[in-house]
Formats: sequence, structure tokens, C-alpha cells
Amino acid sequence: MFQNLVFLKKVERQVIDPYGSSVLKPRFVSHPQERLELVLEASRLPSMMLNTSSAANVVMLGAGYFNPLEGFMGLTEALKCAEKMQTKNGLFWPIPIINVCKDISAIKSTSRIALLDPNTDDNRAIAIMEIENIELVTREQLNLMAKHIFSTTDLAHPGVSTFMSLGSYVVSGKLQVLNYSYYQSKFPETFQTASQIRDKIGVLGWQKVVAFQTRNPMHLAHEELCRMAMEREEADGVIVHMLLGKLKQGDIPAHVRDSCIRLVAERYFPRNKMLVSGYGFDMLYAGPREAILHAIVRQNMGASHLIVGRDHAGVGSYYGAFDAQEIFKNKQVRGALDIDIFCADHTAFSKKLGSVVMMSEAKDHDESDFLLISGTKLREMLANGIEPPAEFCRPEVASMLIKHYRS
Repeated sequence: MFQNLVFLKKVERQVIDPYGSSVLKPRFVSHPQERLELVLEASRLPSMMLNTSSAANVVMLGAGYFNPLEGFMGLTEALKCAEKMQTKNGLFWPIPIINVCKDISAIKSTSRIALLDPNTDDNRAIAIMEIENIELVTREQLNLMAKHIFSTTDLAHPGVSTFMSLGSYVVSGKLQVLNYSYYQSKFPETFQTASQIRDKIGVLGWQKVVAFQTRNPMHLAHEELCRMAMEREEADGVIVHMLLGKLKQGDIPAHVRDSCIRLVAERYFPRNKMLVSGYGFDMLYAGPREAILHAIVRQNMGASHLIVGRDHAGVGSYYGAFDAQEIFKNKQVRGALDIDIFCADHTAFSKKLGSVVMMSEAKDHDESDFLLISGTKLREMLANGIEPPAEFCRPEVASMLIKHYRS
């Protein structure tokens, strides 16, 4: 169950092709003069204020991570995508990329609008949209999509709760993206577009590239998992690609995670073997479906392998521990993606072996032979200023986390 899944690629290439096209087609308007003219145009256009979910989608479309999509899906396409994981053109896609809003009064009589950013103080225009359609979406249709995307309609699920509260209108159309919201200014060294990461991979001459998705600081087990994946796949390097957008209450803020991960990369990995980067998206907690989206995002940035671990993109008990790995065995999924999946079991420190191992690979072990600290227990320790054992977390990382919890 925990063996690596190997998907054969059709041809050998230096850097993996983007998903769905031979070249990356980000929706960001890169030409400075053209972008300036569009910014001026946006100031005169009718406008709509996006919610944070739609704004995150705009950033991902602009940065090339959602290649080859060109904008927001309409209702019919969104329903098809949720149910069959296909766009209107038959492209495999795991989660609808939609713009749902509550009020259309300012835009219903026009075809070209400015989309305003809810995450910046000045609410500046983040994109211009050519409206293809404005459609009423029913509660039943939202429930149907939520059931397929999240495998539940339980409003206690943070992703479902957000999705069901966005509004009653789906506004679709192609985008011209003008900026990346607050991500470039708040995370100037970390936020990177898919094109920028591809360029870096090219400069380093990497061919096999492992991506590690995270919304948490790096514990010792995460470090070892990255090393295991690099060694077993004979990869040239690993990219720790952290989510910089909104999380659920209780998760560690992005700037704290960034500092912790950079410390680990600089002190405990060889130079130019671990790159630290980030992307502007909100966590969906959609389990298996989100794991597929993570794979598409990493293929678009040039990674040849993605680590998918235990309870990847999960929350609570809504998904089985290895559901996000099992979905990559699906024929539809396997036939669509070029990126390979490195499947990992839970990693922990073995008291018998004196090292971090995958628990499923440790023979003659029972639970008492591992050092296991739950997330709840870890947060309690940090909040009380208690440093976790060195077998679990680097002391320097622990100090950063304790400082955060005390503040």
C-alpha cells in the first residue's frame, strides 16, 4: 500500500512539460506598458469585489499554476468538473475554478469588469474579466459540488463551510491578471510564480525535482521524508513549496512557517539541494481532490515528483489516512498527469533504530517503539514554553514556534 507509485512518462525531457500544454500560459499580463494601460482601464470599468477564495484563484491563474485554464468556469462546466473531473473541453481537472459572489447589481449590464482584491488595503484591481456569463446557482447545486469536491456537505468541514457561504451567482469569463495581490510585497523572497520556479530549475540544471507541499513548519520527520524521496527517486533536489494563503484557525501563520523552513534548508541541507518557495492560495482541505490539484500545480512549476503523505490535504476524520494516495491509482488520474507521486507513510523517530523512518517499513516495531506527538500535544507544549524532544523537532525551530505561541 505504501510503495511508491511510478507513472511512466511518454518521453524523456530536461524539465517536465506544464500540465495541458507544451508551454506555460500564465494569465498575468507581463508586458509593462500593456499592464499599465489595463490598470488605467480598470479604474474606469464597473467593478466587483472578490471574496478571498476567488482572489486566490486569480493569483493562481496569473502565476501559471492553474495552466492551461484561462479564467473562471461557468456553472455547467463547474458542475461537470465537480462530478466528472472534466472541463467543458474534456480536460481532466479535479476541482471547479469558479468566481461565486452575492451581489451582481454593479456588473449585470456590462461585459468587461475590474475584479477588486479584498486582501489589500486599497482594494486595487487584481484583474480584468471578460464576462462570459452570470448565472444563478442554487443551494442544491452548491451542495452537489461540495459533495463531489469534499466528499461531504457537513458545514463543520472548514472547506465546505467556506464554499457554501460564497454567494448565489457564478460569474465566468477569461482573465487578464494585473498583480499577485499582497504576496510579492509580504513574501518577497518566498512567493514565486510557476515560470520563476521553472527558470530556477533550469539554472540549477535539475532534471528530477521532488516537490514537498506543506502548510506546516518542518519537523524532523518532514526533513527525513524529503531526503528519502530525493534518494529513492535519485532526484537532483527538492522544492519545499509552502502555501501562503489563508488556513483554518489554529494553523501556523505563513511568515512563521517560512522562517522555520528556511532555517532547516540553510543549516541541514547541502547548498542548492533544497529550494524554499511559496504560492498564493487558500487551503481547501479537500483531501484526495486537492491532492490532485497539488500535483497539477507542481507539474506546472516543473517538479517531476510530488510527495503525497498520510492524510494529505485532509482535515479531521473526513478522509481515510491514505485516500489521497489511492486516488492516484485511478485510471483517469493516472492517464492525465505526467508528474510522478512519491507515496509516503507516516514518518516518526524509531527508538529502536535511533533514526526517523517510515513506520510501515520498520520491522519488529509497535507503537511504543516510536516517538509520537500529536498536533494537539505539540501545540500544548509550545504554548507552555516546553521544547519538544530533539528527535521530533530541531531546537532552533522549536524556539521560533515557542516565541510565536507566547505572542
